[in-house]
Amino acid sequence: MIYQKLRPRRLRISSGMRDLVRETELSVRDFVYPIFVVPGEKIKEEIPSMPGCFHYSVDQVAALAYEIAARGIRAVEVFGLPAYKDEDGSSAWDMESPVQRAIAAIKDAVPDLLVVGDVCLCQYTTHGHCGHLTGHYVDNDRTLALLQKVAVSQAKAGADIVAPSDMMDGRIAAIREALDENKFENTSIMSYAVKYASGYYGPFRDAADSMPAFGDRRQYQMDPSNVREALKETALDVEEGADIIMVKPALAYLDVVRRVYEVTDRPIAVYNVSGEYAMVKAAAANGWIDEQRIVLETLTGMKRAGAKIIITYHALDAADWMNG
Repeated sequence: MIYQKLRPRRLRISSGMRDLVRETELSVRDFVYPIFVVPGEKIKEEIPSMPGCFHYSVDQVAALAYEIAARGIRAVEVFGLPAYKDEDGSSAWDMESPVQRAIAAIKDAVPDLLVVGDVCLCQYTTHGHCGHLTGHYVDNDRTLALLQKVAVSQAKAGADIVAPSDMMDGRIAAIREALDENKFENTSIMSYAVKYASGYYGPFRDAADSMPAFGDRRQYQMDPSNVREALKETALDVEEGADIIMVKPALAYLDVVRRVYEVTDRPIAVYNVSGEYAMVKAAAANGWIDEQRIVLETLTGMKRAGAKIIITYHALDAADWMNG
């Protein structure tokens, strides 16, 4: 009989032992819950491609904020559909638009709940692209001035963090400058520094009505094949003043998350995007997977890869499961 001296299974022998030696602990404090706000009143409508997620009118978000905070979740990210669209997306910085009003309502209802404002233009423009168009080209430098207006408007509404997701070059420096000039030096910037041109965004574009009227976003979002480019984008955004670095999507890019984690001292966020969410919900609805186990395993994998912040549509369910 072989005498086995090395027995790693000893540290897996019981639940108590596994808890004692666990290397990565998922917490509800890691989560940011994305919400979608729309014009109108008394609206709570499920998004067809994202079961369990809803469009809310602004008069519904205070109650939602209480519900989120009661679970121990510390932050939300606010996305919105505007009442009107134009070529430059001016409703994105209109203080009467749903996003700005929702930010103010959340901070009034639950002041300690952190609010992240998504800084982009795609759902506000008539063409669905993320900036000012010159022909079919998104004009980088003319777009920066528009993004500055969006970020400042969200800070005025009460956002603790602004999160530019447009992928224009130089946007972090431009937004930091605008925030500081307007006395919002304590408003943080969470940069979508590493945002890929991904097929995983499909349900979100349904939820936010942000499908491009022509072409796609590969001129400005990153090629899914590239990782060294992610490190360059990270370094540039850190140099420009980003407080938090995000990788989006998460699930197919955990190698990128790890590489980014290893080259920066900034906190890392990941976005567990709509397509990742929808796949799990569809499989669970068909009885093919154990939804709770899959979701918690997936979120743990994101944290293990290096994420401190996980933006996820699973946040409410995951918090309920984790809180028992």
